[in-house]
Amino acid sequence: MTQDPRSTHPDLQSLRVQIDAVDRELLTTLNRRAALALQVGEVKKKEGSAAFRPEREAQVIDGLKAVNAGPLRGDSVAPIWREIMSACRALETPTRVAYLGPAGTFSEQAALGFFGSSIVKLPCDSIDEVFRMASAGAADFGVVPVENSTEGVVTLSLDLFLTTPLFIIGETSLYVRQNLLRRENSLEGIQAVCAHPQALAQCHEWLAIHLPRVERRPVASNAEGARLAGLDASLAAVASERAANEYGLHVVAPAVQDDPNNRTRFAIVTHPERHPQPQASGHDCTSLVVSVVNRPGAVHDMLVPLKTHGVSMTRFESRPARSGQWEYYFYIDLQGHPDQPEVAAALRELRATCAFFKLLGTYPIDVH
Repeated sequence: MTQDPRSTHPDLQSLRVQIDAVDRELLTTLNRRAALALQVGEVKKKEGSAAFRPEREAQVIDGLKAVNAGPLRGDSVAPIWREIMSACRALETPTRVAYLGPAGTFSEQAALGFFGSSIVKLPCDSIDEVFRMASAGAADFGVVPVENSTEGVVTLSLDLFLTTPLFIIGETSLYVRQNLLRRENSLEGIQAVCAHPQALAQCHEWLAIHLPRVERRPVASNAEGARLAGLDASLAAVASERAANEYGLHVVAPAVQDDPNNRTRFAIVTHPERHPQPQASGHDCTSLVVSVVNRPGAVHDMLVPLKTHGVSMTRFESRPARSGQWEYYFYIDLQGHPDQPEVAAALRELRATCAFFKLLGTYPIDVH
């Protein structure tokens, strides 16, 4: 006589009862954490220290990933705890975050992914406006795109680092899945495709094959293109599924980006008078912009201190200085933190060789 397999396993109802009990335990524990966060907030106010410390939050998440024994996946730990820390941080003080809007942009998604959803959202009409809001103190932080894996650097963001006092305290990278959105669930009758110029470039081949005679109309953001497409049936947009939901559009064609691994890197910026430089977390990046006198061997000499002190350069970009003299600014990312002796020595010697030197920020990076 075989045993009924159901008799050896809990039924669905009993499992739900157990999950409900665990959820109540979690809520009690989270409220204990929130109460401790309130006490931390009071101490920070007395000390005059910042409510948001990206290096501390990175260390918390790294520590939890290290001890996680499953079955919860390791890559699920970070977003869960970012939301927990975001909700607790909001009890201390509201965090105002500016980003390229309107609702539904990848910049908004990056902001929510980095800070969690318990923030005061400040969507802006342009990247310039994000920098202005953060520079003027209307926002505590700004989130700006700096590089795309397909189209390269976002030159406007790099140029604005030169002309504003903001510096970088964090970064986040986002998988960019572009979709063709429209009011009508059809490719027929489209007169123009609206999107940010970088998004149009990221989808150049797909658009050339499927909509070869349709106008490509640049707008301030992909979400703005989606908003316009929601008002006019002759328009389509290239944007995220989040934008499709926001503006009631059909995903006429999913994943229309030419590179299936398309990613965009975002910088988290703030004013140095309102937020301290993050302390070393153990896996940091230091960003700077420099220029050298236009003479033979100047760029080589600029890089010698990095080799001498064993500091790795992870990024090197050049931008015209717009002086009319064929001079350039060089944007450099280094591995490490200025608190490390070898990084400090390399930066000191590098500064001495440069005609212009500006530290753009040092911040923890996600190595997992």
